[in-house]
Amino acid sequence: MRHPNFRVAKRFMSILAYGLNYRTAPLELRERVAFPEDSLGNALRELTLDIPQIQEAAIVSTCNRTELYCAANSDCADDLESWLSQRRDVRLNELQGASYQYWDHDAARHSIRVAAGLDSQMLGEPQIMGQIKSAFALAKEHGTSGPELNLLSRMTLQTAKQVRTQTDIGRNPISVAYAAVSLAAQLFSDLPGKRALLLGAGETVALVGEHLRSRGVTDLTIANRTLANAQTLAATLGAHAVQLSDVANVLWEFDMVIASTGSTLPVLGKGTVEQAIRERKRRPMFMVDIAVPRDIEAGVAELPDVYLYTIDDLTQIVEVNKTRRLQAATGAENLVDLGAEAYQRERRVQLGQGLLQGFRQQAEQLRDDELDRAMKSLANGADPKDTLQKLAYGLTNKLIHPTTAAIRNASAEGRTDRLDFIQEAHGLKHGAAKDGASDNHSNESKES
Repeated sequence: MRHPNFRVAKRFMSILAYGLNYRTAPLELRERVAFPEDSLGNALRELTLDIPQIQEAAIVSTCNRTELYCAANSDCADDLESWLSQRRDVRLNELQGASYQYWDHDAARHSIRVAAGLDSQMLGEPQIMGQIKSAFALAKEHGTSGPELNLLSRMTLQTAKQVRTQTDIGRNPISVAYAAVSLAAQLFSDLPGKRALLLGAGETVALVGEHLRSRGVTDLTIANRTLANAQTLAATLGAHAVQLSDVANVLWEFDMVIASTGSTLPVLGKGTVEQAIRERKRRPMFMVDIAVPRDIEAGVAELPDVYLYTIDDLTQIVEVNKTRRLQAATGAENLVDLGAEAYQRERRVQLGQGLLQGFRQQAEQLRDDELDRAMKSLANGADPKDTLQKLAYGLTNKLIHPTTAAIRNASAEGRTDRLDFIQEAHGLKHGAAKDGASDNHSNESKES
């Protein structure tokens, strides 16, 4: 009998995690490589169109890292690096000197560590999990995420959540916002009496506002390009709201400025700050720029009476609960390893789905063929008992034929490993496979 053809199993695509972060690249390079939020959708579509071997893609772009997660049917790292170089107008040798790449199991382990906050500038910071979740959700929304990245996303977030709930990493979280306010508290002995201007209206600025209020700062102003968004956040913090374009007129009134707008260009220039310092009659101004790309021109740091800190400065200054969190990280790494292994197991299960479906389809086809033959015999007046016996014998012989042939071939070639596998797969007792080969051979002779 001719068996129906079927696709045995799909082949694994390779999973690549390619990127650069605060450990491998300076702030100046990170801000040039970072993708503006409103351009990510186009970038995802262009990536999968420009590099044919990349079937799925997701981009994580934060203040500390830019990472691209890809499912590809061949090695695509060089093409991806060239694409990123052209897309972000960065020299290829700069990327090569500051980037890293992880494949398959290591890619899964890396993504879990990132989502759990174990690879963050502020160990255990909580915002990154949401950023990872949003990145994969955006890829799905734009049609660049499929089975491979959906699985990676699910296992990454599932394990990262376990790390946060089952270890001390999730307790007393340290975020960039927390670090910025902690730095302000170190520099100002009378922090509650200071006036603070927050540039931006996103999650990071909201956290800065909450931490400032918890430290007793009540005079807060939110400045944003979209005034309505500034007003919404200001209402939750009991703060004032102004248009970002009006900041130059009121900047001199503030003792501290903390910026995180998501703009691709600086929103506060050296000249504006210089004028504000003159109007303050040289009273010092504390500024923290936690945006990538930067919101405050780097040249502002050259001005007298201005103390400007970037996101990279924070880790060198703020050390909060470091010992305890490092201890917690040990247990967290064990969960990461388990999560990466679980991911690999799920991938292997998915790999076998094609084989299982094909195996079932083949068996159902054999069943239908034998049943059709029996029905035709009955319609032609054949004896029902004889027809049922032929149906049973025919179906049995055809179903066991592939395994019978495999047993004979394995025996002839001395492949005891194959025999042991067949024996275990079919629940046969010791020696049954050998005896069964002879029995099945005689049964097959009865095929009609």
